[in-house]
Amino acid sequence: MRPMLATVASAIPQGRDWVHEVKWDGMRVLADVHGGRATLLSRAGNDVTVSFPELAGLGALYDDMLLDGEVVALESGRPSFGALAERMHVRDARKAERLSAIRPVTLMVFDLLRLYGTDLTAQPLAARREMLERLDLDGSHWQVPPVYDDGDELFAATSEQGLEGIVSKRLSSPYLSGRRSGDWLKSPHHATVSVVVGGWRPEKTNDSGRLGAVLVGLPDGAGGWRYAGGVGSGIAGRAAVHLAAALAPLRRDGSPFSTEVPRLDASGVTWVEPVLVVEVRTLEVTRDGRLRQPAYLGIRTDLTPADLQHPAEPDAHVEAPGGEPR
Repeated sequence: MRPMLATVASAIPQGRDWVHEVKWDGMRVLADVHGGRATLLSRAGNDVTVSFPELAGLGALYDDMLLDGEVVALESGRPSFGALAERMHVRDARKAERLSAIRPVTLMVFDLLRLYGTDLTAQPLAARREMLERLDLDGSHWQVPPVYDDGDELFAATSEQGLEGIVSKRLSSPYLSGRRSGDWLKSPHHATVSVVVGGWRPEKTNDSGRLGAVLVGLPDGAGGWRYAGGVGSGIAGRAAVHLAAALAPLRRDGSPFSTEVPRLDASGVTWVEPVLVVEVRTLEVTRDGRLRQPAYLGIRTDLTPADLQHPAEPDAHVEAPGGEPR
């Protein structure tokens, strides 16, 4: 089972056939509860249970259920992907326990896919949602956020509150495992893009040699990576240390990009194998494939380069958005 994915909306849908939810800036997971234990699976299918020990209590709630949701780290009441990134890569149980006390996470549950051994994915969203709300999943580290009838009003409210955007869902829609569907439409306020790192440059303000920016790429359509620009904003402090450590063993002799990197951008670069996926926020991806005013958010340990090269298959009647990774 893989998470169902949303298509970027051209307009927020209207009418009683749709409901609208807050789009959370976090890490998508499926929470598989069975036999008194909760197993957390990332979008790529990796077991990330050890990273989030505060969610272990889900295993004691019901004998058998499968939930879809988003793990978020809240700062001042708003999700922070940068804060979550510190948790996502942790695979040491004791370190994860320590971090859970400092930067706790919350699972925002928005779908119910199995209950007591019964597969619910063929049921319409309206029925799945009704059953989900009856489960009364209201804990210190998990909740079922509300849905709303008025998408325009929710979009305006999430903009005022500094949230990522909204997701609109057709009430009649079944759950399509691993598919991107026009029955789920996302309307973000700011674009976030998953990219691969192909090199890094040291800080320009001193001679410390510390990492100051990364050169990133997007799929070129032929199995390689086209250069999408440099990202320096947001790389500082702990984030820079984590990123430098992840890139240290990946050094290579030449550029991994299939397109030319401008001489100024390539000056002083240490090239790396394009295997590390990071998340950036950008005003847009320009027509020539460059990120406009990008800012680094964190490492995506839940995604691989293959996930970017081969996004989930769209429905036959829906065109997959170009370059859309999430």
